[in-house]
Amino acid sequence: MGNFVNKAWETIRENIKIFAKESLASYELKKHKPWFDEGCSELLDQRKQAKLQWLQDPSELNVDNLNNIRRETSRHFRNKKREYLKDKIDELAMNGKNKNIRYLYRGTNDFKMGYQPSSNLVKDEDGDLLADSHNILNRWRNYFFQLLHVHRVSAVRQTEIHRAELLIPDPSPFEVERAIVKLKRYKSPGSDQIPAELIQARGKILRSKIHNLITSIWHKDKLPDQWKESIIVPVHKKGDKIDCSNYRGISLLFRNKKTEG
Repeated sequence: MGNFVNKAWETIRENIKIFAKESLASYELKKHKPWFDEGCSELLDQRKQAKLQWLQDPSELNVDNLNNIRRETSRHFRNKKREYLKDKIDELAMNGKNKNIRYLYRGTNDFKMGYQPSSNLVKDEDGDLLADSHNILNRWRNYFFQLLHVHRVSAVRQTEIHRAELLIPDPSPFEVERAIVKLKRYKSPGSDQIPAELIQARGKILRSKIHNLITSIWHKDKLPDQWKESIIVPVHKKGDKIDCSNYRGISLLFRNKKTEG
């Protein structure tokens, strides 16, 4: 029973990933210094060579050569950074003019925050610093386990569970289509790394396969195992960034699970 829906979902998932690899360009991570180009790299190499020559032979000629290259490198870096900042300001102005609010806020926030170095270090329950990756993972695991398993005193009400009536019709293709269209965009995907945009972009063939899968789930009363998983991402609230208690967790769920709901 469970194997069928698992295999059906695995087939759909792999087809979406193949489509993404064939149709979309690879995303490059943002550089810490986006304005840093090949010219900057070449000047750094020249400065390194000039310094090496000066260390080997601290003559007046080598000193002058090193100072000249240092000035040229600094001047080039300043100019590149100014050009980059001017382009970013022009981009912000254009986004404001065209009412691209999402990109306007994102760009403004980048200017406001500046470079934020990341740190994987956290404190344990006693406030001591942890550096080992295994201990850090255990600390996060224990923190979220305690956070999400708080025992609350409440009245327990016995609820009678009713199974779906046989007269309720199967989910129609139109209902699945509407659920896919209503999936929220610009949201982080689950561990399958499939965002809503990919599901929405595939067209009728994929939507038909998803409808067949949803219908099987409806009849067998069994979800694919992967749909039961969620990824907890720590989001910093305020205060010390290496203190776990200053974080809340958000769960990244599977987009397809929301079509089933």
